Formats: sequence, C-alpha cells, structure tokens
Amino acid sequence: MKKIFAMALALALMLTMVTVAASAEAATGSVYYLNFKPEQDQQWQDLAKLYTEKTGVPVTVVTAASGTYEDTLRSEIEKADAPTLFQVNGPVGLKTWESYCLDLKDTALYTNLKSDDFALIKDNTVMGIAYVIETYGIIYNKTLLAKYCALPNAVIKDASEIVNFATLKAVADDIQARKDEMGVMGAFTSAGMDSSSDWRFKTHLANLPIYYEYKADGITSTDAIKGTYLDNYKMIWDLYITDATCAPAMIGAKTGDDARSDFTLGDAVFYQNGTWEYSACIDAGMTDDQLGMLPIYIGVAGEENQGLCTGSENYWCINKNAKAENIDATKAFLEWVITSDEGRDALANKMGFVTPFKTFDEKYSANNALIKAANEYIAAGKTAVAWTFTTMPSETWKNGVGNALLEYAQGSGDWNGVATAFVDGWATEYAAANAK
Repeated sequence: MKKIFAMALALALMLTMVTVAASAEAATGSVYYLNFKPEQDQQWQDLAKLYTEKTGVPVTVVTAASGTYEDTLRSEIEKADAPTLFQVNGPVGLKTWESYCLDLKDTALYTNLKSDDFALIKDNTVMGIAYVIETYGIIYNKTLLAKYCALPNAVIKDASEIVNFATLKAVADDIQARKDEMGVMGAFTSAGMDSSSDWRFKTHLANLPIYYEYKADGITSTDAIKGTYLDNYKMIWDLYITDATCAPAMIGAKTGDDARSDFTLGDAVFYQNGTWEYSACIDAGMTDDQLGMLPIYIGVAGEENQGLCTGSENYWCINKNAKAENIDATKAFLEWVITSDEGRDALANKMGFVTPFKTFDEKYSANNALIKAANEYIAAGKTAVAWTFTTMPSETWKNGVGNALLEYAQGSGDWNGVATAFVDGWATEYAAANAK
C-alpha cells in the first residue's frame, strides 16, 4: 500500500510539473502592439492589462504621438524587441512594410472577416486586415444650429436643408456675420495646422478632390493626379479659414485640442472630424442629442446625393520577423480581442469602433451618435465617399500640401503653391515611391 501511495504521489507530482511546464511554455510568448490611435490609448492599455491578468502573457502597448507613427515604427521595427503587431494605412503604406508582414490567412482575424474588401491582399497573401471602419464629415452642434434656424431671416429652417456647398456656405457666412447674436466665436472651429490637426485638411479634406477626380476618370489610383477639382478644394478651405473662431493668420499656432475645445465648449457650430471624436465630445460634457454630422460638400454637381466619407486606414499587420512564440502570442491575443466578451466590449462599446468582423453582433455595436448619423445617410440611399487618400503617394506629399495650405491661409503664399504641391508633388513622390 505504501508503494502504491508513493507511486500515486509521484505520478501526481509529475502531472503537476507537466501542467506547470505547459502553462509556462504557453506564456513564454509576448505581444508588443505599436498603436496608431492616441485617442484610444487608455482603452488599449486597460485591455492589455486584463489579457495579461487572465493569461499571464505580457502585452505591451506603445502609442505613437499624433503624426509620428511612420517615424516611430521605422525606429522600433529593427530593434531586438520590435513590435509584433503594427499597422499600415492602406496600399501605399503597405509598400513600405510588406517585407515585415506575416500572411494572416490562417488567423482568426481573417476567418472572421466579413469580406476581403477589408483586407490588404497581394499575391494571394493576406498582409493586413482592417480592424475599424470609420466615417468623417462635418460634425455639427444640433442645439446651436437649431438656435440659428430660429433666428429671423435665417437661411434655413432645418439642418436637413444643407445638401450642397452653396447652402453650407450661405449658412456659415450668416452664422459668422451674426456670431455675437448667436453667442459663438465662429461658424467653424479653428483649422489648426500643427501635427495634431493638419491631417484633417492635408489628408481628409484633400480626399474629396481626389475622390471626385477618380470617380470622373473611372480609376482607383494614379501616378499623376490632374487636380481637376482643386478649385472646389479651394472653396471649402476658404470657407473653413474665413468663417472660423480665429483669423486665418493664426491657424499655424492652433492645435487639434484647440479645435475640439472650440466645438465642445459651444464656441463653434461646425467641426470637421470623424466618428472617433464621439468619446471626446461626450467626455467634454456634450450629449447624443447635440451631435450630428453633415457630408463635406465642395460644390460638385450632384453632391446632393453624397454621403459621408467612410473607409479605413487602420490595417493590423503581424511582424513576421518576430520570434515564433511572440507571433503565436500575438495571433492568440488578436483572436481574444475579436471573440471574447471583454475584447468585443472594449472595441465596440469603449473605443466606439465599427468593426468588419462577423463576431460582432448587436450586443457589440458601437453606441455612437455620429455612427448613427452615418447610418442614416446610408439608409437614405446617399453614396458614401470612399477613402481615396490611402492612395496618396507619401507622407512627404501630404506635408507639402499642408505647408502650402498654411502659407496660403497666412498670406505668405498663393493658391498656385497649393496646386503645385498637389499636382507636381504627386508625380514626384509617386515616381520616388515606385522607383525600381
């Protein structure tokens, strides 16, 4: 009996050791996520901590400062402890980083994807997968716009009447002229042109003339943009910097925080930004009833049928040069993010993301007034504006356009400088990016 007891005890100890060893082996991998979106940094930190507590797998989240992601990735990717998970902004961004991209075809990310439209696929290799579908336009304060509509001789009686650039301009001009009567500082927020804000205009606003040129020419990319709709780009930019909370010459000193404050404090009626701004607006004390969104109208024929700008520039990629155990740990982490209750709640309800994965049902549908506004345009049959800015040839091109926009606003340059940066800069940067 003693021998049998001793053997049983030894067997139990061996099983315990095997179990511990297996657990240790399962937790040997680690995850390093280089996050692109500063506005969701805290939610990612919280989610990483929770996953580590549940699994023992270390998850590190580093968030690049706004406008510095490419430079940060470039400096991190060659380190011994390089990111195991990073992102690219679309086909152009992929060209820079495709040699680092693992084929995601056998991952839960890809098998749960609703459509290949949300994947970056090259030579039958799934190199990147979008994790959030976003929408942007002109966010407006419903309460303030209703206040304007109630004024004597208002241009419109209801926000639904703004269906083209001519009406948008007439309303903005009138609000600007009657800003003291309205109790605001301007129709539009300040158009900040530092790195925390200039992407709204050199990238997101510039999307509109590119989109309409592609649409007119029946193409999806080009090596030489013609600038067909640059006059329209000028019209909307002039409106933004003229009917604003600050003088055009001041925008170089204005930031993204300044623009957000203009809007959330009720100093401006209109604010170009996207669905990702919802949490910031709510945190600042606004309510769902105050938030609406209009398309960015630029004066193109037929724009009455235009919807909001919808797409993604956020594609997850796994670093194929990472250690095998870290690659496996990263795959497992991402599977948990898109399938677990905690992960789906974080993405949909805490971060406010609309995701392209089959695993997100109504329970995990973002409660976001700006997303609801976007869905209303879709339900009304309006045509969403595609995110063609993912075909912009380089960050250098964007910076060239941004600098020219700022010089024009400040009076130190003219619109020809913007046109040159837009058209000639595109050809130069495309050629450089595609040189053999």
